[in-house]
Amino acid sequence: QVQLVESGGGLVQAGGSLRLSCAASGITFSINAIGWYRQAPGKQRGLVAVISSGGRTDYADSVKGRFTISRDNAKNTVYLQMNSLKPEDTAVYYCNARIDTIGMNYWGKGTLVTVSS
Repeated sequence: QVQLVESGGGLVQAGGSLRLSCAASGITFSINAIGWYRQAPGKQRGLVAVISSGGRTDYADSVKGRFTISRDNAKNTVYLQMNSLKPEDTAVYYCNARIDTIGMNYWGKGTLVTVSS
C-alpha cells in the first residue's frame, strides 16, 4: 500500500507561482513513477507531469516550460513547481503513484489550485 498526501494548493493570480507537494508513505521503495494529474470542472482527469524512479520526467504540452516536477528521495516527496500560472490551470491536482510489479495505481485526495485572471 502507498499513501499520498498533497498540499500547496490555493488561490493565485495569473502569472503567479505555486509549489505543490506530494508526500508518499508505505511501500515507497516499490514505486516506479509518481505523477501529477489535474481535473478541471466538467473535464476528464489528465496527466500534468510525471517523474520515474530513474529520474526521467515528462510533461503535458500545455505546461512545458512553466511547470517542473522534482523529488526529494530522503523525504519521499515529489514537488510540482508551477510558474506563469494561467486561469486554465485551475483544477484539482492529484498525485498518483504507480507500482508496475503489482499493477497498482494509488491516488491522493487532491489539492485545489485556482488561478484568477
